[in-house]
Amino acid sequence: MFGALAKLIRLTFIPAFLLVVSPLPALADKCFDCHSGWEEGDKTPSKLFSHDVHLKNGLGCSDCHGGDPTLDDMDEVRKSRGFKGVPNPAKIPDFCAACHSNPAYMVKHNPALPTDQLEKYKTSIHGKRLYEKGDIKVANCVSCHSVHNIESPEIPTSTVYAQNIPQTCARCHADSAYMKEYGIPTDQYEKFAKSVHGMALLVKKDNGAPACNDCHGNHGATPPGVTSLSAVCGTCHNLIADNFAKSPHKAAFDAMGYPECEACHSNHYIEEPKLYWVGTTDSSLCIKCHAPDDGTRGLATADEISKSLAKLFRSYGQSVAEIADADEKGMMVTDEKFALNEVKQAIIQTRTEVHTFDAARVGVIAESGIATAEKVYKVGQSKIDDYYFRRKGLGIATLLITILAIAIYLKIKSIDK
Repeated sequence: MFGALAKLIRLTFIPAFLLVVSPLPALADKCFDCHSGWEEGDKTPSKLFSHDVHLKNGLGCSDCHGGDPTLDDMDEVRKSRGFKGVPNPAKIPDFCAACHSNPAYMVKHNPALPTDQLEKYKTSIHGKRLYEKGDIKVANCVSCHSVHNIESPEIPTSTVYAQNIPQTCARCHADSAYMKEYGIPTDQYEKFAKSVHGMALLVKKDNGAPACNDCHGNHGATPPGVTSLSAVCGTCHNLIADNFAKSPHKAAFDAMGYPECEACHSNHYIEEPKLYWVGTTDSSLCIKCHAPDDGTRGLATADEISKSLAKLFRSYGQSVAEIADADEKGMMVTDEKFALNEVKQAIIQTRTEVHTFDAARVGVIAESGIATAEKVYKVGQSKIDDYYFRRKGLGIATLLITILAIAIYLKIKSIDK
């Protein structure tokens, strides 16, 4: 009886367990059997394919490369119907599009995936060079998605996972020798990694931060032009974009053909905004375009805004230091810390309103934040004064108690005598 039970377990449970723990290609796939038998190393097609999204959706080698997967002889496979083999680099987009541009086919596997990738790719700078100029060095599907280990963008090991996209693009765009003939910079990744966006994405691991594709597009990747740059930035910074669109700079920039956001913030190396950017000092950005005799109120406005911002930041810094001091001394400052959040919000709002280039609007918000900060500062001072008052009182009380204790001790000794 026990022997029969053991045999049943071997025949049913163990094969089922193996199917669960180790993904296998489609049944009777002689392609996979043959390749896995002679390929050595962890980066071979047969090894990489075990992680591929196509395998996980029930597809095998022949679904892409064609041929009859039940045949043993490779010569016979090549002669079998539908054999495609390894695609020519120039044909890879069409090779992938055979399935990915077919809605009736894709709905069976992943209805959520769009089927217009090829059409978008043809509009991209990569697609145009490939289809119009025959340039096979440009990025195609496998350049970004890899080949046999294609994974969902939601998986951290995927080459198109948000945090991996900059490195994926940099494989070509940071290679000066590879990019030499195109005459474009190759320091984009280096600059991006040090930017406020790059630090958020690569260091803080914030997948909500923009990567290359958020600005340049995915399959329809195209470098933003002067007129479209503000629209690209405005997809995230929409309030700032609206403010700039209503400002006097909008018409001036358009007339002179200046890029809007990039003119002050650069493109790949976008820094955290600095207080000194607005103003009339040698390090300010405003003096790059404005001069005292340019016939505008540019520098006067910049000076007014600069003073409002400086006062707000100074008041906030003093309040934070005072409340931190009171907190360290053990005083209750919960309400004051909460009030400081209102000042932080005023700082955020003023940074947004700066793009209106309206000193009055910036000043109103700044004054509101300054008033709150000064109130918090005074409360902090009061609590610190209270701390020292209590400390002084405690010292006096301790001294009196000590004197009383000594007096009692002496009295007891005199009674004993």
